[in-house]
Amino acid sequence: MNGASREALAAARERFDALTDNTSVDATKLADELAAVTALLDREVSLRRVLTDPAQPGEAKAELAGRLLGGQVGGETVDLVSGMVRSRWSRPRDLADAVEELAAAADLVAAQRAGTLDDVEDELFRFGRIVSSSPELRGALSGRNASATAKADLVRRLLGGRADRVTERLVVRLVTHPRGRSLEAGLDELTKLAAARRDRTVAVVTSAVPLSDQQKQRLGAALAQLYGRQVHLNLDVDPEVLGGIAVRIGDEVINGTIADRLDEAARRMAG
Repeated sequence: MNGASREALAAARERFDALTDNTSVDATKLADELAAVTALLDREVSLRRVLTDPAQPGEAKAELAGRLLGGQVGGETVDLVSGMVRSRWSRPRDLADAVEELAAAADLVAAQRAGTLDDVEDELFRFGRIVSSSPELRGALSGRNASATAKADLVRRLLGGRADRVTERLVVRLVTHPRGRSLEAGLDELTKLAAARRDRTVAVVTSAVPLSDQQKQRLGAALAQLYGRQVHLNLDVDPEVLGGIAVRIGDEVINGTIADRLDEAARRMAG
């Protein structure tokens, strides 16, 4: 992508990250719904053009997307796609490509929450190498003679029980909806997307009172030094922690609250 589409995609990624930082959002459901929107945009060329028509007001395009998708997908998906069509896109296809990327990213968020994102990245890479070295497998998964159902069944036989569920979902979606890409190119794109997601570490920070800008900067710097990469802070205020902060990154919890210390002291006294 270039020009307006690059800026629109960057804005969509920011909205997506803000949405999925909320752990109450079902990332797997979001992935399925965004994949369904991608398929709709691929089928309906005229719709794709209307939703990216620079002559149409952004709000009118967002309202149209809301009417079409409302009741078909969840509110988070409607809001995300509506925000995307408000932006300016260089080409109609770029919108569908962006929605597809966010569908894959949502599956990767699910893996990140489960603590299996590293495994998914490695499995995608290794599966890509296997495909590159096996013309027979490449033909079976990308040839025109096999149906989409047959390709999906083959992927499930190859990966089922041997790879993470997210890896299987991503590869099934790729072989059934290649969208003009070679299998190797699609796997390479997914591997890069997984690597980018892995480098974005999210810390859920709970404190008794809102943190000042200086406190947020110091905490972010300390976590970046600890984990060796930049850490995005998702801040929450809970007066019940009494003081201090609690930090959760994936399954790891760093608890420095007064309430936690009191609980620990009570356990020691009881023991």
